[in-house]
Amino acid sequence: MTQQKIKYIMKKSLLIFAFVGGLLTLNSCKNDKTEAGDAQEVATTSDDSKGYVVDTANSTIEWVGSKPTGNHNGTIAISAGEVYLNNGKVESGKFTIDMTSITVLDLAAGDGKEDLEGHLKGLGKPEDADHFFNTNKYPEGVFEITSVNTVDGQTTIEGNLTLKEITKSVKFPATLALDGDSLMLTTETFTINRTDWNVNYGSKSIFDNLGDKFINDAIELKISVKASK
Repeated sequence: MTQQKIKYIMKKSLLIFAFVGGLLTLNSCKNDKTEAGDAQEVATTSDDSKGYVVDTANSTIEWVGSKPTGNHNGTIAISAGEVYLNNGKVESGKFTIDMTSITVLDLAAGDGKEDLEGHLKGLGKPEDADHFFNTNKYPEGVFEITSVNTVDGQTTIEGNLTLKEITKSVKFPATLALDGDSLMLTTETFTINRTDWNVNYGSKSIFDNLGDKFINDAIELKISVKASK
């Protein structure tokens, strides 16, 4: 092989590595891992703030769970809530999450969809009810805003997320869009650790000897909230 050919191959390899590295960097920027902390004091609502009621039909939480053999994704409904703005910025808010609405989108009816939804909700065998969210016992989750910070045009919302009666503080980047008497609050995709809320089934950080039969602790979430006066 000539020296010129070797240089060409090395240059091409470097370009490929640079391209892959760029993709990984881009992906990490768009999928922020949030570390759950202790619950914080809920943000107060000032007298001159403006309230917006959540449009539940057009608000949702998208989720992705993963394991070595692949991913599953779906949605969870937001059943109630309100957002308060002051001078065009989010000041406070509270959302109720309907855990009984957990839906799996990547599986067709009759092809495992119902089984997975039932397992996530805890509707199968009584001894399996607490594997995931046990929606008979814990039908609702709650998210309450504790603080909102904007730096260099990037807004970060921090709040208390309550699931299975466990409350932890989480934060994530979000975008607010106003349109007349309506608003759209959309988060970027962020990741939480499900075991922080005692969702431990199949977690190799909780159980030993699972081999490759584990489910990743990380759950990806993306929240979209539409609300109006």
